[in-house]
Amino acid sequence: MDSTEDAGGVVSDHFDTDDPLTDLTDLYAFPASAVGRTVLVVDFNPEPAAQDVPFDTAASYELKVDTDGDAEADVAFHVIFSPSSGGATATVYRSTGSLARESGPVGDVVVSWAPVSLDGEIHVTEAKGYRFFAGIRSDPHFKDVKGFQNNFQFTGEDPVALRDVVGIVLEVPNHALASSPPIRIWARTTRMAGGTSMIIDQAGLPGTNNAWAVEDADHAAFSVTPPSRQVELFLDKFESVLRGLGYPDEEANATARGLLPDVLTYNWLEVPGFPNGRCLTDDTADWLLALLTRGRITSDGAGPHTDLLDEFPYLGPPHVASRS
Repeated sequence: MDSTEDAGGVVSDHFDTDDPLTDLTDLYAFPASAVGRTVLVVDFNPEPAAQDVPFDTAASYELKVDTDGDAEADVAFHVIFSPSSGGATATVYRSTGSLARESGPVGDVVVSWAPVSLDGEIHVTEAKGYRFFAGIRSDPHFKDVKGFQNNFQFTGEDPVALRDVVGIVLEVPNHALASSPPIRIWARTTRMAGGTSMIIDQAGLPGTNNAWAVEDADHAAFSVTPPSRQVELFLDKFESVLRGLGYPDEEANATARGLLPDVLTYNWLEVPGFPNGRCLTDDTADWLLALLTRGRITSDGAGPHTDLLDEFPYLGPPHVASRS
């Protein structure tokens, strides 16, 4: 498996925080096979085999949903992991209103003590109209990483195809997200520090932080800035990067505003596929490449992974199939 040096930097949202246990990698939203339902997927920990426990039991893994366009959460799902005899379990909380903007175990429990799959086996929990899975799986993101790092000289080689992540997959009734679409979704990880809940990492659109927050200080700041403040604090910086790539001022502004705030927009009444949500087979690397080159190059030659499942939880089996 390639090193983090080979895979970092331009692999979606991978490796943009110091702690892999709370490092979000990708966010997906797409229709479930059953009518009137949506699948939300958030992946984290780009090197799960490197840790005895591939998640942080003190952290909250959160899906935030904005239903009215103000970049503030109106609905939220929070996943809390707990160790158990011979493995681990997860509990999912759903909150609305002001509670949706908080962190940790707040709101109503919708899934409790769900077994976490650490050995390659699929353990699906169904409760109260929800389906839930969490465990180590194959990373679905695909990209010719070395080509991005080598001045866009692409071969179609995809080192991410050999990597694993920890995947959280939640299937929900659409009415549990909002009374009507569109909605805006982002994921974040938080942990208590000094009596205050602190944001560790966030993910919305694929690769926003790694591609556009080019300075180390901006990377760190962007990872912990709520979507409601991202336009205010980062629009000028994103525009500057785009102007450096050859975008005229007006086009740089419009493109930056399309990237900020860093949330995934989803409307279940329209045809799915990025930028309307994100399916596991959507070629977001080509989308990013076209932005970075202002349309000069439109494909890196890499394609969707062939290990994806046709049914829940959709993510392919892990490459490290068992844990010692």
